[in-house]
Amino acid sequence: MKLNFQKFILLFGFIPLYLAMINPVFAQQRGRIKGVILDKTSTDPLPFATIGVYTEKDSLVGGGISDENGKYQVDLPLGKFYALVEFMGYEAVKTPAFSLTRENPILDLGSQSLSTTASDLNEVVVQGEKTIMELSLDKRIFNVGKDLANAGGNASDILMNLPSVAVDPEGNVRLRGSTNVRILIDGKPSGLVSFKGSSGLRQLPANMVERVEVITNPSARYEAEGMAGVINIILKKDSKQGFNGSFEVITGYPLNLGFTTNLNYRHKRINWFINYGLSTRRQPGISELYQEVYNEDGSTSLLLQNNSLDLKTLNNNLRGGLDYYFNENSILTLSYLWRRSDAHRILDIRYEDYLNTTNNYLGYSLRRQDETEDEPNKEAIINYKRNFGKKGHELTASFTYLNYWERSDQIYTEYSFTPQGTAVPAKDLVQTSLNDEYENQYLLQMDYVKPFASKGKFETGLRTSFREMENDYLVQEKNESGDFVTIPGLDNIFLYDENILAAYGIVGNETGKWSYQAGLRAEHTDVNTILVETNVQNPRKYTNLFPSAHLTYNITEENAFQLSYSRRVRRPVYNDLSPYVTLSDQRNFFSGNPDLDPEFTDAFELGHIKYFDRATVFSTVYFRNTVDKIERIRRVNDNGFSETAPFNLTGEKSYGVEFSGDYRPTEWWKLDFNANFFHARIDASNIGQPEIRTTYSWLFRQTSRFTFGNGWDIQARANYEARQRTAQGVRKGIFFMDLSASKRVLQERGTLILNITDVFNTRINRYITEGFNFLTIGESQMIRRQTNLTFAYRIKQ
Repeated sequence: MKLNFQKFILLFGFIPLYLAMINPVFAQQRGRIKGVILDKTSTDPLPFATIGVYTEKDSLVGGGISDENGKYQVDLPLGKFYALVEFMGYEAVKTPAFSLTRENPILDLGSQSLSTTASDLNEVVVQGEKTIMELSLDKRIFNVGKDLANAGGNASDILMNLPSVAVDPEGNVRLRGSTNVRILIDGKPSGLVSFKGSSGLRQLPANMVERVEVITNPSARYEAEGMAGVINIILKKDSKQGFNGSFEVITGYPLNLGFTTNLNYRHKRINWFINYGLSTRRQPGISELYQEVYNEDGSTSLLLQNNSLDLKTLNNNLRGGLDYYFNENSILTLSYLWRRSDAHRILDIRYEDYLNTTNNYLGYSLRRQDETEDEPNKEAIINYKRNFGKKGHELTASFTYLNYWERSDQIYTEYSFTPQGTAVPAKDLVQTSLNDEYENQYLLQMDYVKPFASKGKFETGLRTSFREMENDYLVQEKNESGDFVTIPGLDNIFLYDENILAAYGIVGNETGKWSYQAGLRAEHTDVNTILVETNVQNPRKYTNLFPSAHLTYNITEENAFQLSYSRRVRRPVYNDLSPYVTLSDQRNFFSGNPDLDPEFTDAFELGHIKYFDRATVFSTVYFRNTVDKIERIRRVNDNGFSETAPFNLTGEKSYGVEFSGDYRPTEWWKLDFNANFFHARIDASNIGQPEIRTTYSWLFRQTSRFTFGNGWDIQARANYEARQRTAQGVRKGIFFMDLSASKRVLQERGTLILNITDVFNTRINRYITEGFNFLTIGESQMIRRQTNLTFAYRIKQ
């Protein structure tokens, strides 16, 4: 599909506005200063020193970097300023005030000589450590590189280790018990989570991730998408002068071999960065299912099902780009990302059928899915950031192009047998499924922040995104003559076209111990789905307002409260709407629902943060009211075949309390904890559930890290997710533990890490689902115990 003319006009209609906003900055008459920076003792030039230029009120107006000969020049507006010269290992030097006028716009400041901060030092080693979790009232930032459990893993493993976040064995992410989470990478949508949802994060190596931001009640600055909140994954990139980087080599059992590298090189105005990851993994999985179907004649059909999965993947991730510094206040970033995932999946299923009791055995069937899957994915980003004179005054503009393609080629064979093991050729099946999926997405976003008064701030922004997706599927079955014929209803092309236009404004200020922020976001959504072969269209257009408000009371700098509110939306996305039916399991089908409506949520939170000498405690009370809640519902026909698809429920009300924090009892022992207790009331009366489904549940995670001498660290983590009722049944509790140990080697530049996830192999998803004519009890373990040994090496980091 091609971008039509209307979209082209809307997309690039932002450019005149962008130019109008930045043009006054460049239009004014400019001046220039120059000079040279020297070592005071040796008089040698100092390359790559930093020069910052400030007004008399200490506002940064410009800056630059010295070249290989220590020389620099900085373009500036006319006015009165001073310069601050800084270089690592040297005392900073502040120049006398100087003026640039129309008569004298160019000034030579001569030489600035810097003295070392300490004599008789051959080498200065600066060692610092970020805490794993940084708490604030509106979001939590997790510096995932310090978490030993992430070594050798992927982005999905990282999320599994974060407070408030739970990842089930199928890779689905829940935040405070809700699966409706908006996942971003570097603040933008990603092809990794377009078709596969959050399970696509398994393709992203953990070593490429710098930090993760968890925002449970976002302001109007963020997309309204994501009822439970936003998870933003920030990839690694550095900007220090010169060359620096890191390497990581991984080996593990079951098979997990990988190599990742993160490299940076900054020379003068250009900062080059590149990240590359290569991994191959083998993922074995097992599952069991017991089902009763109550027939109209009073009999009961029983099914015992066992699944065995062997999944092998090869993942390549390459991300490269550059930052170009017009000056320290004006940065242009260009980046390109390419990913490819190749998978081979073998799924063996055994069905055993009984009537009334397990003593009345009817026979069994053996089914095999043999699938090859190719997934190329690429993203290109252009980002410009301009900092103006006053701190916090900035303009950011970005354009993102995303392209995704997936081809799945599957063959299914099924053979039936009598109770005595005699083959029944008449019931044999051979089926094929060819499924091609495509996506193009164009996103243009601009954000502008303007401080006012002493502590006030105004923010505004515009965002437009165009998303075109296509699913071309064909399912065929071999007939008695040996020819493949199309299965009715499973030959179509599903088109998904989504256009979202948004604008927002936020005003915030601070007075005494109080600070406030109020915002409003408007989003216009235009979605159309088309089934080409049957010419069925389902257009949706709606405009919504999404207010947000945050009120903070700072008792002291170490003790504060915040009350917040936001309105959120979950729009049905491609996987929710596509009617394509998965056939890997002949008795249990999964599909989308083209008639889904969006769900809306009003979220309220009261948060408190308290800092102590050795501890930090963060607590939150929250309430969410959701209408038209989207949840997958299972239905079973008279033949015992089930279909699971998403439906809109009447709604859900949930509230809870959450505690997070850290405590250091001694210098060698640090522990983090997270506990979330919640209650939900699910109204599914519109789909035949006669009563309100209520549930009480809780999540708990505790991590202890022990630091010993000679570079040794040990980390242990315990996780527990309690039993939780759903619209149709129960999801049972899960307990598992992870254990890690690390040893710093090679003069602290290298680290060896041994990591065992799910030490006791107990991370099993167990559930009970009930309907008016069936009972299903199942369990699955698609992620088994994993042991990884990782070697990491850092260069000038």
